[in-house]
Amino acid sequence: MTLTADLPAEPAFADARADAEAALHARYRELVAGASAHWNETLGVLLGHRSVRSYRPTPLPDGVVEILVAAAQSAPTSSNAQAWSVVAVDDPEQKARLSRLAGDQKHIREAPLLLVWVADLARAAALADEQGTGLEGGDYLEGFLIAAFDAALAAQNALVAAESLGLGTCYIGALRNHPVEVAREVGLPPRAAVVFGLTVGYEDPETPAAVKPRLPQAAVLHRNRYALDAQHPAIGRHDAHSLDFRAEQRLDPTPWTVLAVDRLRTVAALKGRHVLRQALEALGFRNT
Repeated sequence: MTLTADLPAEPAFADARADAEAALHARYRELVAGASAHWNETLGVLLGHRSVRSYRPTPLPDGVVEILVAAAQSAPTSSNAQAWSVVAVDDPEQKARLSRLAGDQKHIREAPLLLVWVADLARAAALADEQGTGLEGGDYLEGFLIAAFDAALAAQNALVAAESLGLGTCYIGALRNHPVEVAREVGLPPRAAVVFGLTVGYEDPETPAAVKPRLPQAAVLHRNRYALDAQHPAIGRHDAHSLDFRAEQRLDPTPWTVLAVDRLRTVAALKGRHVLRQALEALGFRNT
């Protein structure tokens, strides 16, 4: 069901508008003019996303991995290159090793499934060899970006699909902390690199995740031309909303503006990823 502004205020539509307003307020902690006039179940899944970092040990039902991959393969792909792959890791010992490579994150060990998303030019390189030609474009940054973007689009489709099934998810960018070792752990050939992981499982109800507020749209939505200075009032409001959220979650009272800068303030903050270019070259992505 989709609610539009010109529909009559019947009870079902009123309920949908209430659902939309609740979801939008949870996401922004302020009003979004006009947005609540449009609502359906898909939007509910999207706006309700939370990063889940505590899981029950319950195994996933048969067929879940396959339907998530089907959703992933339904994402757009650059020039139909389909330049990605995914490694489904459910072996506890292997998850533990990958957890250590990713900063010892416990949810990698706890989740029944870790999906390891791969920017994959190895398949195209093998096809080029079979056809007696080369893959010169794959040696440049654009080639890697095609594969990385394809993997990201596919993974986001899988995330939405998992959450529509009542599962929790969390992206694991820290698999890039040690890309060569991670590639070795999942057996990648040359011209393939892990871009991130995604934990999937049933959320532990004892430690539920909450919807984290995002920047107001005035900070990210630009009409026709980008405007940097105009973002300041919205950023200030977001700092206030984020501090309320952090207090509710019993986190330290650090403003979002500080956290955003800290993520890139020093080379040490990159947690080993400052040598990613060299690692990609070692994995067969030349000239990146």
